[in-house]
Amino acid sequence: MRAPRDPATAIAVALVLAIAALMGVLDLATLPASPWHVPTFAIGLAGKYLCYAMLALAVDLVWGFAGILSLGHAAFFALGGYAMGMYLTREIGARGVYANPRLPDFMVFIGWKHLPWYWHGFSHLGFAVVMAMAVPGLLAALFGFFAFRSRVSGVYLSIITQALTYALMLAFFRNEMGFGGNNGMTDFKDIAGFPIGARTTTVGLMLASAAVLSLQLLLARRVVASRYGKVLVAVRDAESRTRFLAYRPESYKLVAFTLSAVMAGIAGALYVPQVGIINPSEFSPANSIEAVIWVAAGGRGTLSGAILGAILVNLAKTWLTSALPEVWLFALGALFVFVTLFLPRGIIGTLARLRRPAPATPATPDSPAEAHEVA
Repeated sequence: MRAPRDPATAIAVALVLAIAALMGVLDLATLPASPWHVPTFAIGLAGKYLCYAMLALAVDLVWGFAGILSLGHAAFFALGGYAMGMYLTREIGARGVYANPRLPDFMVFIGWKHLPWYWHGFSHLGFAVVMAMAVPGLLAALFGFFAFRSRVSGVYLSIITQALTYALMLAFFRNEMGFGGNNGMTDFKDIAGFPIGARTTTVGLMLASAAVLSLQLLLARRVVASRYGKVLVAVRDAESRTRFLAYRPESYKLVAFTLSAVMAGIAGALYVPQVGIINPSEFSPANSIEAVIWVAAGGRGTLSGAILGAILVNLAKTWLTSALPEVWLFALGALFVFVTLFLPRGIIGTLARLRRPAPATPATPDSPAEAHEVA
């Protein structure tokens, strides 16, 4: 993929890769007593933030450039996570509590005798990665086809996307679904043969997250800079006029929505091995709302701003939930109100506007004589 022409994208990619590489080196190549040492838990947090940044990027693609305010992107993130969780659970094999090489522990516990058909194939990492992209993409394509074809938009579409993720959360809570019920899946042992708790694996997953985030940013920038992206923005700003010009807005929105879901699914697949658990709480509508706040704080419609917002807000969340846990939800709500009222363009959008030179204004003659000379 060619390097982006947009300097902000190039800077964002360079910073993500450079900081991730530096953190990895400082973790593996320095002693724990060294002041330059980066502890392994910080590497894990960085990988987690990078996955959140991918989710924010996916939300910004549809909200910032297509005008689709999705409050259900946590569903695509969680589905990708469950696909990876199924692979990691299969990798446990006979090392589980019940030492059953054919069935996960939670299936043995509830008395299942046979592995469900939809679990077959997840003993292979490649299959799990494909499913982490295909399942969210297919769900988004089906949902978007009927929603956009019916011309559902605005707040009604937002409510429907929120209802979708809430319905999935309730479904995955049920033991009959075969995904671990309320407890979900955890106690993972290794990934692709590497111990999942090892320092090198933690660093490797973090670096993989940085690389995938960079690729997603380059892809998203290329999409929005193309002719398709320009039409997508036209659909966002004036859908009826775009339709009058013989374009089909529902097709453009469907492609963007599906691509965004695939991006979120990949983020979820990388997230699960780094946090060590996947359960139905990842479907929570509150997670989708938080992702919207990240995008709004960083700068809607800027792509790189979505990444910045996700990282900064989650850094604040990590600090506040440990120092002042009872304050975090109030701080998050206050942040959203502040951004909406005083920083509507977000951090990146505001900085870009401040750097933009003011338009030149013609000089006003001081006297009628000067006005006559100008004439």
